Amino acid sequence: MSNLLQNTSSLLNWDVLEGRNTSAAPSWELEPLPVIVNPWDVLLCVTGTLMSCENAVVIALIAYTPTLRAPMFVLIGSLAFADLLAGLGLILNFIVTYIIDSGFVTLLSAGLLITAFSASVLNILAITVDRYLSLYNALTYHTERTVTFTYVTLVLMWIISMALGLLPVLGWNCLEDESTCSICRPVNKNNAAALAVSFLLIFALILQLYLQICKIAFRHAQQIAVQRQFMTTSHSSSTTKGVSTLTTILGTFAFCWIPLAMYSLVADTRSPVIYTYVTALPAICHSIINPMIYAFRNPEILRSLRIACCGCMPYSLSMRPRTPSDV
Repeated sequence: MSNLLQNTSSLLNWDVLEGRNTSAAPSWELEPLPVIVNPWDVLLCVTGTLMSCENAVVIALIAYTPTLRAPMFVLIGSLAFADLLAGLGLILNFIVTYIIDSGFVTLLSAGLLITAFSASVLNILAITVDRYLSLYNALTYHTERTVTFTYVTLVLMWIISMALGLLPVLGWNCLEDESTCSICRPVNKNNAAALAVSFLLIFALILQLYLQICKIAFRHAQQIAVQRQFMTTSHSSSTTKGVSTLTTILGTFAFCWIPLAMYSLVADTRSPVIYTYVTALPAICHSIINPMIYAFRNPEILRSLRIACCGCMPYSLSMRPRTPSDV
Protein backbone atom coordinates (compact mmCIF):
# COMPACT_ATOMS: atom_id res chain seq x y z
CA MET A 1 0.00 0.00 0.00
CA SER A 2 2.81 2.41 0.87
CA ASN A 3 4.45 1.69 -2.48
CA LEU A 4 1.28 2.65 -4.28
CA LEU A 5 1.08 5.89 -2.37
CA GLN A 6 4.70 6.68 -3.20
CA ASN A 7 4.15 5.99 -6.89
CA THR A 8 1.09 8.25 -6.96
CA SER A 9 3.03 11.03 -5.23
CA SER A 10 5.87 10.70 -7.74
CA LEU A 11 3.54 11.03 -10.70
CA LEU A 12 1.95 14.16 -9.25
CA ASN A 13 5.35 15.77 -8.63
CA TRP A 14 6.44 14.97 -12.22
CA ASP A 15 3.30 16.64 -13.55
CA VAL A 16 4.12 19.81 -11.61
CA LEU A 17 7.70 19.87 -12.94
CA GLU A 18 6.42 19.46 -16.51
CA GLY A 19 4.02 22.37 -16.03
CA ARG A 20 0.92 20.27 -16.49
CA ASN A 21 -2.38 21.37 -14.99
CA THR A 22 -3.02 18.86 -12.25
CA SER A 23 -6.21 20.62 -11.24
CA ALA A 24 -7.84 19.23 -14.36
CA ALA A 25 -7.20 15.67 -13.25
CA PRO A 26 -10.25 13.70 -12.14
CA SER A 27 -10.98 13.97 -8.41
CA TRP A 28 -10.78 10.24 -7.89
CA GLU A 29 -7.09 10.23 -8.82
CA LEU A 30 -6.27 12.64 -5.97
CA GLU A 31 -8.19 10.82 -3.26
CA PRO A 32 -6.14 8.76 -0.76
CA LEU A 33 -6.28 5.05 -1.13
CA PRO A 34 -8.54 3.29 1.41
CA VAL A 35 -6.91 1.48 4.31
CA ILE A 36 -7.29 -2.27 4.02
CA VAL A 37 -8.00 -3.82 7.42
CA ASN A 38 -6.55 -7.25 8.05
CA PRO A 39 -9.34 -9.63 9.21
CA TRP A 40 -6.89 -11.26 11.62
CA ASP A 41 -6.33 -7.91 13.33
CA VAL A 42 -10.09 -7.48 13.64
CA LEU A 43 -10.33 -10.94 15.20
CA LEU A 44 -7.59 -10.09 17.70
CA CYS A 45 -9.34 -6.83 18.58
CA VAL A 46 -12.66 -8.61 19.16
CA THR A 47 -10.86 -11.25 21.23
CA GLY A 48 -9.27 -8.49 23.30
CA THR A 49 -12.66 -6.92 23.91
CA LEU A 50 -14.17 -10.22 25.11
CA MET A 51 -11.09 -10.84 27.23
CA SER A 52 -11.38 -7.44 28.90
CA CYS A 53 -15.08 -7.81 29.67
CA GLU A 54 -14.76 -11.33 31.08
CA ASN A 55 -11.83 -10.53 33.36
CA ALA A 56 -13.43 -7.26 34.46
CA VAL A 57 -16.33 -9.35 35.81
CA VAL A 58 -13.89 -11.51 37.80
CA ILE A 59 -12.15 -8.44 39.26
CA ALA A 60 -15.49 -6.86 40.21
CA LEU A 61 -16.67 -10.04 41.95
CA ILE A 62 -13.49 -10.35 43.99
CA ALA A 63 -13.31 -6.64 44.80
CA TYR A 64 -16.93 -6.30 45.97
CA THR A 65 -17.22 -9.61 47.87
CA PRO A 66 -15.81 -9.28 51.41
CA THR A 67 -15.40 -13.04 51.85
CA LEU A 68 -13.03 -13.31 48.86
CA ARG A 69 -9.91 -12.05 50.62
CA ALA A 70 -7.87 -15.25 50.98
CA PRO A 71 -4.45 -15.44 49.26
CA MET A 72 -5.75 -17.63 46.46
CA PHE A 73 -8.45 -15.07 45.57
CA VAL A 74 -5.85 -12.30 45.57
CA LEU A 75 -3.82 -14.34 43.06
CA ILE A 76 -6.90 -15.00 40.93
CA GLY A 77 -7.68 -11.29 40.96
CA SER A 78 -4.11 -10.47 39.91
CA LEU A 79 -4.37 -12.97 37.07
CA ALA A 80 -7.65 -11.41 35.94
CA PHE A 81 -6.11 -7.94 36.05
CA ALA A 82 -3.17 -9.12 33.91
CA ASP A 83 -5.55 -10.64 31.36
CA LEU A 84 -7.65 -7.46 31.43
CA LEU A 85 -4.54 -5.43 30.57
CA ALA A 86 -3.77 -7.90 27.78
CA GLY A 87 -7.22 -7.35 26.30
CA LEU A 88 -6.82 -3.58 26.48
CA GLY A 89 -3.38 -3.95 24.91
CA LEU A 90 -4.86 -5.79 21.93
CA ILE A 91 -7.43 -3.04 21.45
CA LEU A 92 -4.71 -0.38 21.70
CA ASN A 93 -2.57 -2.32 19.24
CA PHE A 94 -5.41 -2.27 16.71
CA ILE A 95 -5.80 1.49 17.16
CA VAL A 96 -2.06 2.02 16.78
CA THR A 97 -1.93 -0.11 13.64
CA TYR A 98 -4.77 1.58 11.75
CA ILE A 99 -5.32 5.00 13.34
CA ILE A 100 -2.24 6.32 15.15
CA ASP A 101 1.01 6.34 13.19
CA SER A 102 3.62 6.84 15.92
CA GLY A 103 6.72 4.79 16.64
CA PHE A 104 6.69 5.67 20.35
CA VAL A 105 3.03 4.72 20.77
CA THR A 106 3.78 1.46 18.97
CA LEU A 107 6.52 0.72 21.49
CA LEU A 108 4.17 1.53 24.38
CA SER A 109 1.54 -0.80 22.92
CA ALA A 110 4.08 -3.61 22.56
CA GLY A 111 5.36 -2.97 26.08
CA LEU A 112 1.84 -3.16 27.50
CA LEU A 113 1.21 -6.49 25.78
CA ILE A 114 4.53 -7.95 26.97
CA THR A 115 3.85 -6.76 30.53
CA ALA A 116 0.32 -8.14 30.56
CA PHE A 117 1.06 -11.57 29.11
CA SER A 118 4.22 -11.94 31.22
CA ALA A 119 2.21 -11.13 34.34
CA SER A 120 -0.48 -13.60 33.25
CA VAL A 121 2.02 -16.46 32.94
CA LEU A 122 3.76 -15.53 36.21
CA ASN A 123 0.42 -15.36 38.01
CA ILE A 124 -0.37 -18.88 36.83
CA LEU A 125 2.98 -19.95 38.28
CA ALA A 126 2.13 -18.20 41.56
CA ILE A 127 -1.28 -19.93 41.71
CA THR A 128 0.47 -23.26 41.15
CA VAL A 129 2.90 -22.51 44.00
CA ASP A 130 -0.03 -21.53 46.21
CA ARG A 131 -1.82 -24.82 45.48
CA TYR A 132 1.37 -26.73 46.23
CA LEU A 133 1.87 -24.94 49.56
CA SER A 134 -1.77 -25.47 50.54
CA LEU A 135 -1.19 -29.23 50.30
CA TYR A 136 2.43 -29.48 51.42
CA ASN A 137 2.03 -27.11 54.41
CA ALA A 138 -1.66 -27.58 55.12
CA LEU A 139 -1.32 -26.83 58.85
CA THR A 140 0.50 -23.51 58.40
CA TYR A 141 -1.14 -22.40 55.16
CA HIS A 142 -3.89 -20.27 56.74
CA THR A 143 -1.52 -17.95 58.62
CA GLU A 144 -0.34 -14.38 58.33
CA ARG A 145 2.93 -15.65 56.90
CA THR A 146 1.13 -17.00 53.85
CA VAL A 147 -0.61 -13.66 53.29
CA THR A 148 2.70 -11.79 53.50
CA PHE A 149 4.34 -14.27 51.13
CA THR A 150 1.50 -13.85 48.65
CA TYR A 151 1.74 -10.06 48.53
CA VAL A 152 5.53 -10.09 48.28
CA THR A 153 5.26 -12.57 45.41
CA LEU A 154 2.73 -10.36 43.63
CA VAL A 155 4.94 -7.30 43.90
CA LEU A 156 7.97 -9.18 42.54
CA MET A 157 5.93 -10.65 39.67
CA TRP A 158 4.62 -7.30 38.54
CA ILE A 159 8.06 -5.67 38.82
CA ILE A 160 9.52 -8.40 36.61
CA SER A 161 6.65 -8.10 34.13
CA MET A 162 6.97 -4.32 33.89
CA ALA A 163 10.73 -4.63 33.45
CA LEU A 164 10.18 -6.99 30.52
CA GLY A 165 7.59 -4.61 29.07
CA LEU A 166 10.05 -1.71 29.21
CA LEU A 167 12.66 -3.52 27.11
CA PRO A 168 11.23 -2.41 23.71
CA VAL A 169 10.97 1.19 24.93
CA LEU A 170 14.54 1.12 26.25
CA GLY A 171 15.97 0.01 22.91
CA TRP A 172 15.19 -3.67 22.42
CA ASN A 173 13.19 -2.96 19.27
CA CYS A 174 13.64 -3.14 15.52
CA LEU A 175 12.21 0.20 14.42
CA GLU A 176 15.60 1.34 13.11
CA ASP A 177 16.64 -2.00 11.63
CA GLU A 178 13.78 -4.04 10.19
CA SER A 179 16.07 -7.01 9.56
CA THR A 180 16.29 -7.65 13.32
CA CYS A 181 12.51 -7.86 13.80
CA SER A 182 10.94 -10.96 15.29
CA ILE A 183 7.58 -12.35 14.26
CA CYS A 184 5.96 -9.69 16.47
CA ARG A 185 7.08 -6.26 15.35
CA PRO A 186 8.54 -4.05 16.91
CA VAL A 187 10.05 -6.67 19.24
CA ASN A 188 13.47 -7.73 17.99
CA LYS A 189 14.59 -11.33 17.69
CA ASN A 190 16.78 -11.29 20.81
CA ASN A 191 13.96 -10.00 22.96
CA ALA A 192 11.49 -12.53 21.53
CA ALA A 193 13.94 -15.40 22.04
CA ALA A 194 14.57 -14.37 25.66
CA LEU A 195 10.83 -14.24 26.36
CA ALA A 196 10.27 -17.63 24.69
CA VAL A 197 13.04 -19.33 26.68
CA SER A 198 11.75 -17.76 29.90
CA PHE A 199 8.29 -19.08 29.17
CA LEU A 200 9.56 -22.61 28.52
CA LEU A 201 11.43 -22.55 31.84
CA ILE A 202 8.31 -21.36 33.66
CA PHE A 203 6.26 -24.10 32.02
CA ALA A 204 8.81 -26.71 33.13
CA LEU A 205 8.57 -25.39 36.70
CA ILE A 206 4.76 -25.47 36.62
CA LEU A 207 4.86 -29.03 35.30
CA GLN A 208 7.18 -30.10 38.11
CA LEU A 209 4.97 -28.47 40.75
CA TYR A 210 1.84 -30.15 39.41
CA LEU A 211 3.59 -33.51 39.45
CA GLN A 212 4.43 -32.92 43.11
CA ILE A 213 0.82 -31.92 43.78
CA CYS A 214 -0.36 -35.20 42.24
CA LYS A 215 2.08 -37.18 44.39
CA ILE A 216 0.90 -35.43 47.56
CA ALA A 217 -2.76 -35.99 46.64
CA PHE A 218 -2.20 -39.71 46.02
CA ARG A 219 -0.18 -40.03 49.24
CA HIS A 220 -3.00 -38.44 51.22
CA ALA A 221 -5.49 -40.79 49.59
CA GLN A 222 -3.34 -43.81 50.48
CA GLN A 223 -3.03 -42.66 54.09
CA ILE A 224 -6.79 -42.34 54.34
CA ALA A 225 -7.20 -45.78 52.78
CA VAL A 226 -4.82 -47.31 55.31
CA GLN A 227 -6.54 -45.65 58.25
CA ARG A 228 -10.00 -46.73 57.15
CA GLN A 229 -8.90 -50.01 55.55
CA PHE A 230 -10.44 -48.92 52.29
CA MET A 231 -10.79 -45.83 50.14
CA THR A 232 -14.25 -44.33 50.20
CA THR A 233 -15.97 -43.39 47.01
CA SER A 234 -15.86 -39.67 47.84
CA HIS A 235 -12.09 -39.63 48.40
CA SER A 236 -11.49 -41.70 45.28
CA SER A 237 -13.63 -39.42 43.12
CA SER A 238 -12.03 -36.32 44.67
CA THR A 239 -8.54 -37.58 43.86
CA THR A 240 -9.56 -38.50 40.32
CA LYS A 241 -11.18 -35.11 39.82
CA GLY A 242 -8.05 -33.37 41.10
CA VAL A 243 -5.80 -35.23 38.67
CA SER A 244 -8.24 -34.55 35.83
CA THR A 245 -8.27 -30.84 36.70
CA LEU A 246 -4.49 -30.63 36.78
CA THR A 247 -4.27 -32.45 33.45
CA THR A 248 -6.74 -30.01 31.90
CA ILE A 249 -4.82 -27.00 33.25
CA LEU A 250 -1.46 -28.26 32.00
CA GLY A 251 -2.81 -29.43 28.65
CA THR A 252 -4.56 -26.14 27.96
CA PHE A 253 -1.53 -24.12 29.01
CA ALA A 254 0.84 -26.14 26.83
CA PHE A 255 -1.48 -26.18 23.79
CA CYS A 256 -1.99 -22.42 23.89
CA TRP A 257 1.52 -21.16 24.62
CA ILE A 258 4.15 -23.67 23.46
CA PRO A 259 3.47 -23.25 19.69
CA LEU A 260 4.04 -19.48 19.89
CA ALA A 261 7.14 -19.90 22.09
CA MET A 262 8.72 -22.46 19.76
CA TYR A 263 7.83 -20.50 16.64
CA SER A 264 9.38 -17.34 18.14
CA LEU A 265 12.68 -19.18 18.45
CA VAL A 266 12.90 -20.34 14.83
CA ALA A 267 11.08 -17.66 12.81
CA ASP A 268 11.58 -13.99 12.07
CA THR A 269 9.87 -11.19 10.16
CA ARG A 270 10.58 -12.89 6.82
CA SER A 271 8.38 -15.84 7.78
CA PRO A 272 4.78 -15.92 6.49
CA VAL A 273 2.67 -13.67 8.67
CA ILE A 274 -0.21 -16.16 8.68
CA TYR A 275 1.89 -18.49 10.85
CA THR A 276 2.31 -15.73 13.41
CA TYR A 277 -1.43 -15.19 13.67
CA VAL A 278 -2.13 -18.93 13.87
CA THR A 279 0.33 -19.44 16.73
CA ALA A 280 -0.45 -16.19 18.55
CA LEU A 281 -4.23 -16.56 18.59
CA PRO A 282 -4.30 -19.64 20.91
CA ALA A 283 -1.92 -17.90 23.33
CA ILE A 284 -4.19 -14.86 23.37
CA CYS A 285 -7.29 -17.01 23.82
CA HIS A 286 -5.69 -18.55 26.90
CA SER A 287 -6.51 -15.31 28.71
CA ILE A 288 -10.17 -15.98 27.90
CA ILE A 289 -9.90 -19.54 29.22
CA ASN A 290 -8.16 -18.49 32.47
CA PRO A 291 -11.33 -17.16 34.19
CA MET A 292 -13.13 -20.40 33.34
CA ILE A 293 -10.35 -22.49 34.90
CA TYR A 294 -9.29 -20.44 37.90
CA ALA A 295 -12.30 -18.25 38.74
CA PHE A 296 -15.67 -19.57 37.59
CA ARG A 297 -14.89 -23.13 38.73
CA ASN A 298 -14.41 -21.90 42.29
CA PRO A 299 -17.63 -22.35 44.28
CA GLU A 300 -17.27 -19.12 46.26
CA ILE A 301 -16.69 -16.97 43.17
CA LEU A 302 -19.50 -18.80 41.38
CA ARG A 303 -21.77 -18.16 44.35
CA SER A 304 -20.92 -14.44 44.26
CA LEU A 305 -21.66 -14.40 40.53
CA ARG A 306 -25.05 -16.02 41.07
CA ILE A 307 -25.89 -13.52 43.80
CA ALA A 308 -24.83 -10.60 41.60
CA CYS A 309 -26.83 -11.88 38.63
CA CYS A 310 -30.08 -13.08 40.18
CA GLY A 311 -29.75 -12.81 43.94
CA CYS A 312 -30.09 -16.55 44.42
CA MET A 313 -27.75 -19.05 46.01
CA PRO A 314 -28.38 -22.80 45.66
CA TYR A 315 -28.07 -24.63 48.96
CA SER A 316 -25.92 -27.37 47.44
CA LEU A 317 -23.43 -24.81 46.16
CA SER A 318 -23.22 -22.86 49.42
CA MET A 319 -22.59 -26.00 51.47
CA ARG A 320 -20.01 -27.51 49.14
CA PRO A 321 -16.54 -27.72 50.75
CA ARG A 322 -13.63 -26.02 49.04
CA THR A 323 -10.86 -28.29 47.79
CA PRO A 324 -7.52 -27.52 46.18
CA SER A 325 -8.80 -28.82 42.86
CA ASP A 326 -11.30 -25.97 42.73
CA VAL A 327 -8.57 -23.51 41.83
